[in-house]
Order: sequence, then C-alpha cells, then structure tokens
Amino acid sequence: MLKTFNDIIDAVKEGGVKRLVIPDAAKTDMQSLEKAAGAGLIIPSFVGDGKEIEDVIKGTSLKSLEHEIIDEKDPDKALSASILSIREGRADILMQGGANHQALIDAVMDAKNGFRKGKLTSYISVFQLPKPEKLFLVTDTFMNNSPSLAEKQIILEHALRLAAILGLDAPKVAALAAIEQVNLNIPSTLDAAILSKMAERKQFGRAVVEGPLDIDCALSEAAAARKGLKSSVTGNVDIYLVPEVDTGHLLAEALVFFGKMETAGAIMGTTNPVIMNLPFVSHKSRIVEIAIASLMCEKGGNGG
Repeated sequence: MLKTFNDIIDAVKEGGVKRLVIPDAAKTDMQSLEKAAGAGLIIPSFVGDGKEIEDVIKGTSLKSLEHEIIDEKDPDKALSASILSIREGRADILMQGGANHQALIDAVMDAKNGFRKGKLTSYISVFQLPKPEKLFLVTDTFMNNSPSLAEKQIILEHALRLAAILGLDAPKVAALAAIEQVNLNIPSTLDAAILSKMAERKQFGRAVVEGPLDIDCALSEAAAARKGLKSSVTGNVDIYLVPEVDTGHLLAEALVFFGKMETAGAIMGTTNPVIMNLPFVSHKSRIVEIAIASLMCEKGGNGG
C-alpha cells in the first residue's frame, strides 16, 4: 500500500518510462517536467512553436535529456496533434500545457476524436496525511456539478479503481452529507444511504461505504459515537465522496489554502490519463500527478 506521495513516485520508477505530450508547450511548467524526466518517469513531447519551445528549454536540464519538439504554431492544431499522438499510441499521457482550459476539456470529451471512455468522467483529488502517513481521496472535486445517484455510483467506482492502483484493496468510504441522518428533504442523505446499502450487499467489492456522514462524524470516531454511530469508517476514511462539486471543490481548496496540504489530481473515465492545470495543485505536486498518471497507464486504471 502506498502511503505517501514519495511512495507513488518510487513505485513508478519501477515501471517503464512513459511518453508525455504537451500542447502549446512553451507556456507549460518546465520545472515539474525537469524533475519527472530527470527521474526517468517520462520522455516529454513538446508540441507548439518550435523556436519558442527551444528558447524555453535552453536554460533547463531538459536540453540534455531525451525529448521531442513538434513544430505547430497554431494552438488549436497543437492540441489536436497532441490528442492524435495519444490515440495513435505515440504518447501515453496528455498534459494541459498552455492549451485553453475549456478547449482541452471539449477535445478530451469529444465522442469521436477524444478520450472519453464511458458515460461519465470524474476528478479525484489525492491528499497525504503526515501523521499517520496515509493517502486519502476526495471526489468529485471538479467535473460533475450535481451528480445523480447513478452518476455518484460511477464516481465512487472510479475512486475505488484509483484506490486499488494506490494499493488500497478494501477502502473505507465516507458518503458525505450535511447531516448524519437520512432526511427525505435532503437528497444527498438518501443517496448516501443507498450507496451504503449497496456496499453492504458487496456491490462495490470489499469497499466499506458509510453514509450519510457529516464531516465531523467522518473525521472523528468520538464524534460519531456521541451521535450514536458505530462504524469502521469513522475516523479512518480513505475516500470522501462529496454530494456535489461545490462541496468537493471548496473542500479541496480549503485543505490546500487553509490546511496547507499538498494535493495531486487524476481524471477518471478516459482511455488515457490527462493532467490539468488546476489552481489548487502546486507546481511541486505536478510530478506526483505525472507519477499517478504513469501508474494508471501501467495498471489500466482510468475507468469506464
């Protein structure tokens, strides 16, 4: 079981090097690419204005490391060329680089020429607890605004797939809601209770799902006991399943900006890993995202 971000990076070093393609690459974060390439995780393929890219990497260690530059000055064509290289098997991982945010999402989700694999894509934020050393996941923190119960099931299955890649075989899941009791006027509590019952009947394998749980019951076994709840999940959560994206996004940002925690993310439900430039992921953690994407390539874990 992987317990830290460093564990994730070390695990990837045991596998083969991956080719990572970056559209409009002159505008990307070269620092994380230097670290990832220097550690033997990736071979970067830069797509964009060739002269600008050469000027940018000239002062970095990437100049002496294996890399590829594809000259395509038009940003839209650079994005299309990057996606085509993935579809044709010439690259493994897509990194946003300088590509327009919405243009990237639209291209990736395109039913004909993109990477969308199933009915739904979701975004998982991975965090690291310092004491005890432990990784935990929060989802969905970016992609789905107001998921239905059926969509929450898929989001949960995506999280379980990533958890398995990280070595969590029987993860404990907190299905979060505003309160810890089922209230028919609060739909998220009903959804959480249904997912919990589905888990009891082994519809999520070995995962243990408890819900509805408010945040204090999820975090504290004592708080849960005070409210009459007894569960192996409370105080020992591996996956926090949030009711909608407002909660997920704000929770992720609060952990980063108030809690001073580092996070790395992964998109699930695509045929190949996609690394996005989200504001709550630091440059320092970008190499962790690259490592997670590499693990997903090795273990076929993007989901469907």
